[in-house]
Amino acid sequence: MWWFQQGLSFLPVALVVWSAASFVFSYITAIVLHHVDPLVPYISDTGTIPPERCLFGIMLNVSTFLGMATMYVRYKQVSALSPEKPKILRLNKLGLTLGWMSCFGLCIIANFQKCILYYIHVLGACLTFGVGSIYMLVQTILSYLMQPELHSKDIFWARLAVFLWSCSSILSMFVSSVVLYSGLYGQNLVQKLHWDPQESGYTPHMISTVSEWSLAFSFLSFFLTYIRDFQKISLRAVVSLQGQTLHESPGSFRAEEQALLIAGSI
Repeated sequence: MWWFQQGLSFLPVALVVWSAASFVFSYITAIVLHHVDPLVPYISDTGTIPPERCLFGIMLNVSTFLGMATMYVRYKQVSALSPEKPKILRLNKLGLTLGWMSCFGLCIIANFQKCILYYIHVLGACLTFGVGSIYMLVQTILSYLMQPELHSKDIFWARLAVFLWSCSSILSMFVSSVVLYSGLYGQNLVQKLHWDPQESGYTPHMISTVSEWSLAFSFLSFFLTYIRDFQKISLRAVVSLQGQTLHESPGSFRAEEQALLIAGSI
């Protein structure tokens, strides 16, 4: 059995590979069609113009589903490992709520493009990366609380390092974006897809775009730390029939009542 076939480890693997592919494929398409500059454009700029916009949207929608599934499995795993620790259970529920909010933000990014509905797109980015960073913090704290009985120290330090990487990327992107869109370098920069290295504003633009790519891959790296944990968990669905038929008819009610009487007499 291959390592990605053990337990549910394929979930974080699929999330990371698929999400990275959505960034790379839309980037390559936009570059080939000369819609953006080859040197580190905004990720959102590579999903602004058709046909890469369609590819970007549908692939990120799938990433949203994979992210929700991965976070739910993580939630169930922590709940099963620490059923009698109220502090951990409360943090675990908070983590699931934050994680699903972050996934909803990713869905907004996928379907509301930057150059069309800018403020809604920014809202989605804040949910994805802002709330997502808090989700990473909660999971890092859970890893700390669950060591050394349930978690190794290496996993905790790895998640802490990725969380700090994410925070530094957010700070760098925020500061450079505020400087870039302060009005010192012109208006309507949101619609600008091509930059000349000689024009003013190019340096903060590059810092901002590099920070965005760094932030995206810090998130993907965090989910890579789930692989070893997910190798030790599996979920199964249990079907419970509430009746012998799938429609409501007088005959079905009598049959169910008779079955209950027989069960009661036994």
